[in-house]
Amino acid sequence: MDGISDVAVGVKRGSDELNGASNGSDSKKLRVEEAPPSRVIHIRKLPNEASETEVIALGLPFGKVTNILTLKGKNQAFLEMGTEEAAITMVNYYSTVSPHIRNVPVFIQYSNHKELKTDASNQRTQAVLQAVSAVQSPSSDIQEVLAAASSPVLRIIIDNMFYPVTLDVLQQIFSKFGTVMKIITFTKNNQFQALLQFSDPVNAQQAKLALDGQNIYNSCCTLRIDFSKLVNLNVKYNNDKSRDYTRPELPAGDGQPSLDPTVAAAFSKDSNSLLGKIPGALNPLSAAAAAAAAAGRVALAGQAGSSGVLLVSNLNEEMVTPQSLFTLFGVYGDVQRVKILYNKKDSALIQMSDSNQAQLAMSHLNGQKMYGKIIRVTLSKHQTVALPRDGLDDQGLTKDYANSPLHRFKKPGSKNFQNIFPPSATLHLSNIPQDVTEDNLRLLFSNTGGTVKAFKFFQDRKMALIQMSTVEEATQALIDLHNYNMGGSQHLRVSFSKSTI
Repeated sequence: MDGISDVAVGVKRGSDELNGASNGSDSKKLRVEEAPPSRVIHIRKLPNEASETEVIALGLPFGKVTNILTLKGKNQAFLEMGTEEAAITMVNYYSTVSPHIRNVPVFIQYSNHKELKTDASNQRTQAVLQAVSAVQSPSSDIQEVLAAASSPVLRIIIDNMFYPVTLDVLQQIFSKFGTVMKIITFTKNNQFQALLQFSDPVNAQQAKLALDGQNIYNSCCTLRIDFSKLVNLNVKYNNDKSRDYTRPELPAGDGQPSLDPTVAAAFSKDSNSLLGKIPGALNPLSAAAAAAAAAGRVALAGQAGSSGVLLVSNLNEEMVTPQSLFTLFGVYGDVQRVKILYNKKDSALIQMSDSNQAQLAMSHLNGQKMYGKIIRVTLSKHQTVALPRDGLDDQGLTKDYANSPLHRFKKPGSKNFQNIFPPSATLHLSNIPQDVTEDNLRLLFSNTGGTVKAFKFFQDRKMALIQMSTVEEATQALIDLHNYNMGGSQHLRVSFSKSTI
């Protein structure tokens, strides 16, 4: 690191920076006593919960960051840039654009120190410095960094989308780094994507550096962020798919519902007030994740009372069974109960573990073909699926799967959370016995009534991809062959894949 070889603990406590004007007690005096340019930047008025990563993100768009020291009790930090030129660029920029961390304005000035010395034995400092090195290429220069960040528009892809991610969840997360002006969401290549425009390219750079690779929820909903070639988004409608926050008068368009007023009111509140409502299964590394989770839970609460029960209609009543519904809907959550309606056998109630799983299953399976018919999936007004009364024969139309060993998501942090994709023609196979060949599997899947278009073993041959002719054929094969006994105690596991062969 540049100039970090000397060992010292922090900075002098007697420094003018920590007492008097620089500590925020006299901002008028501060302007008179400004320090000369230095590659060490003094940052004040940090929010209590600000992390080193967020502080570093302020400097990264301008050049290499070589050291950091945070003073938690004083809500201050010192950031050492690689060169004085980078520090000057940073201070000049933030003299015209107010920097924010977690929606709180922070104050930036040159430090009286020319070099930041930290204790080499301080494990926390060393870990932070290693993290800085990890996000900065040694060969990168300031022009390349600034060129990459010339667009205020980010392209966002959500991987492993186990829980629904809405436009408003994205706004909650990214507004921590600056003013979000416009968002457009869409699905491409079976993945939820978004274009998000900040008011300033530097805010976009900060958000990308802090959030790329982070999970919105624990073990799932991973953010993949790149800069878009676009520099401005053209939003025609304000609804659940697109939003221009600078033009609230835009119509909803195409019958798309705009945000429910109760949900909108919840989003307008300080996100911290929502944190108490969220279970603890959130990624602690991303402060924005908590706000996102809060937003997601509030959004769901406005829909059908957060029902975990789905109503599925337009089923093929000659073919459908509780087991087939359990298998298909079990791709997106742990099905607790299934009831095919006695007087309307083309409809069924399916109870998932919670409302998030119900939302996820509905978003992926509504409009898909099952046994030749396009099924409709909506949230039910029921909160639970009732079991038949004792002694009443309902012809096997109701099944209780609460204790099923086939639940995919019963283990917290399971890898299955990271492999949830919309129905596709390509299936992922796992738990394949060593003696099973490609021909064996091609024949097995052909017997489900479809045509196998392509097949590929993974290197260890315990997993494979198999591509059917259509999504409907793949759906049928999954229903028929998930948990198929391949001999002995080995049962085939089948799920939808985002890959193609």
